[in-house]
Amino acid sequence: MGRRISGWLGCGVVAGLLFGTTTLAQAQFLVIGDDNKLHWDDAGKPVFTEPGKDEVVIVDIKNREDPKIVASLPLINTVVGPPTNLAITPDESLALVANSLAYQQDGAGWKGVPDNKLFVIDLKSTPPKLVGTVDVGKQPSGLAVNKSGNLLLIANRADSSVSVLTIKGQEVKLLDTIAMGDPVAAVAFTPDGKHGLAAKNTVNKVSLLDVDGEKVTYDKKDLSVGPYPYNVQVTADGRFALTANQGNGGVADGGAGSVTVIDLKATPPHVVDYVGINPVPEGLDVSPRGNLAVALALNGSGAVPKGVWYAHPKTIIEVLSTATGKVRKVSSVNAGGLAEGVAFSPDGKYLYAANFNDNNVQIYRVNGDKIVDTGKSLKLPGHPASMRSSVP
Repeated sequence: MGRRISGWLGCGVVAGLLFGTTTLAQAQFLVIGDDNKLHWDDAGKPVFTEPGKDEVVIVDIKNREDPKIVASLPLINTVVGPPTNLAITPDESLALVANSLAYQQDGAGWKGVPDNKLFVIDLKSTPPKLVGTVDVGKQPSGLAVNKSGNLLLIANRADSSVSVLTIKGQEVKLLDTIAMGDPVAAVAFTPDGKHGLAAKNTVNKVSLLDVDGEKVTYDKKDLSVGPYPYNVQVTADGRFALTANQGNGGVADGGAGSVTVIDLKATPPHVVDYVGINPVPEGLDVSPRGNLAVALALNGSGAVPKGVWYAHPKTIIEVLSTATGKVRKVSSVNAGGLAEGVAFSPDGKYLYAANFNDNNVQIYRVNGDKIVDTGKSLKLPGHPASMRSSVP
């Protein structure tokens, strides 16, 4: 806590602590980054406390309504930034977690400074364990892994760049750094792996990248989208790219949020619609199996002055249908306070929302174009600042 483009689209050593007896060979995972050093005062101002209590939590969701924590790794994480600073490879062999901010003393207190660390976690180990740390760009934020599982993109906000890394077994290696000209908050691949998108949150644009094997290029092809695009995802069929636009420089003021719809199959790709949703959307995910996408509208549920007119206790999960060649809002359901991360299960039948204020993960069932609260949740050891599954 963003012209013309013809032919663009054809269609330290730490140990894990084991919790329970889940058979990891059959597991499907969520990776969650907990930030336990930052909170907000009554004026809505961030208060930084002594670091050292964060963790990355690995959750097995093989039993969709009864998930189990299988490891907790004492790794630094931060809520400052999009909730997409982590990813799981498609074969669920690795979790990749970037830390955006390190912390240093500032007089009697603490302050955040850009970090450049990517943690590599072996999910096949029992329990999962850290197996590597890679230096990348400054303030790495959004991550995206291609469907082949061999290429990783990282959006670096402080460097105004995108890092390109290869994945070969457990070896994750920095290959190239692409200058983007403006800060980038989030990245996504198209399903065919031939293109990428980068959300330039401060200039309200999305940049289009070309991918040829391990070579990623940026030819300054940008699309103007909604104000402050903080997240970007691509639908499972490759038809649409969606951005979650927070508005007003990402500062909560009660104003409506929006989702920009980009038609990637058009020649050239271009913005075709804006969908109005509740204020300050941040988490964003697309179903791997159906025609659904969800955006988490924070809705004044945290990081705002106490008692302001737009303060509300609950985040709102906005449900979007991508069927029939058009994106439209079809339903909504409440999540908890300051819900940051959101993730579909790999089969698309369940959805999980990570509530920072409530220290838990809420569990929802997908019923057609509705998301139904099961009333079940998983208690976490800290405040979840980000969460992903192997989707997208």
